[in-house]
Amino acid sequence: GALRQLRDWSAQGHDFGVAVNLSVKSLQDPQLPEMVRLLLRSWDQPPERLTLEITESALMADPATALAVVQRIARIGCKLSLDDFGTGYSSLAYLQKLPINELKIDRSFVLAMTRDDNAAVIVRSVVKLAKGLGLSVVAEGVESLEAFERLRSLGCDQVQGFLFGSAMGGEELLAWLSERGASSRPEDRHASAVSP
Repeated sequence: GALRQLRDWSAQGHDFGVAVNLSVKSLQDPQLPEMVRLLLRSWDQPPERLTLEITESALMADPATALAVVQRIARIGCKLSLDDFGTGYSSLAYLQKLPINELKIDRSFVLAMTRDDNAAVIVRSVVKLAKGLGLSVVAEGVESLEAFERLRSLGCDQVQGFLFGSAMGGEELLAWLSERGASSRPEDRHASAVSP
């Protein structure tokens, strides 16, 4: 899946990273870190190119086990992203314990931020919180230029949404980037996938 795509992109000279969503079941599997390590080695990919996305709700199913699993994954060198931030039930104290690299602001806040002052305050606060903790921040659900401009002015690092394009496969992505003369550096583009 995702790691094969990374290998193919690398062979074509593209320096992408890829993000993979982890399920509740995966986060409760103590064998997951070793499986990730073996898959990275098998597909000859550096761990820093793989971002594993976890949701607050998945963490809360069994916080102690999930925390142990993500700490072991972080030691491998993979990046960790807390997805759908603000929609779960975890304590902010977990942000101090989790070895995460980025927060992803849930699309429900981003979609509403241009018409709802409360949503705008939440987005601004999450960006400030992430920056204060040394994390990068990704906004999901960007569908308007106005939202994009506001997010840029707040210092949001990356955005995802239909303003830029719908979900697409690996070859479609390369064609889309080629048409636009866009960069393939990971700091410029962040591809997402479903499974390693």
